[in-house]
Amino acid sequence: MVKVIMGLKGTGKTKQLIELVKKAADSEDGSVVCMEKSPKLTYDIPHTVRLIETDDYSINGYDCMRGFICGLHAANYDITHIFIDSLLRIIDRDVDDDMVKFLDWCESFSSRENVKFTMMISADTSLASGGVKKYF
Repeated sequence: MVKVIMGLKGTGKTKQLIELVKKAADSEDGSVVCMEKSPKLTYDIPHTVRLIETDDYSINGYDCMRGFICGLHAANYDITHIFIDSLLRIIDRDVDDDMVKFLDWCESFSSRENVKFTMMISADTSLASGGVKKYF
């Protein structure tokens, strides 16, 4: 399962993310991971959630992000949910066709490994193609 929450800055995506992370931490049996570009959620999410600051790992594109996710899963098969805050800021890209390919890869990975994804994308929803909107 892949869920995308998309909207411009200031539309409440981060507040929604925090609530979803808390709910997942309370209800899921496995490990919950939250990825963010820089440390801003440290005191907002439960300590049981693995918070990863991606700036520490120089993730610079979709290929790198896929490898990072695979590495996380290889190190911990108990991961049940991965939250990604501000995907486009982390990989330093704009909305494009590669984003759809990445979301489709996440859906495939999710089905195969039983890991849910929730991603925040800071961009106008009018930029979303049909390939992105199917994950709304």
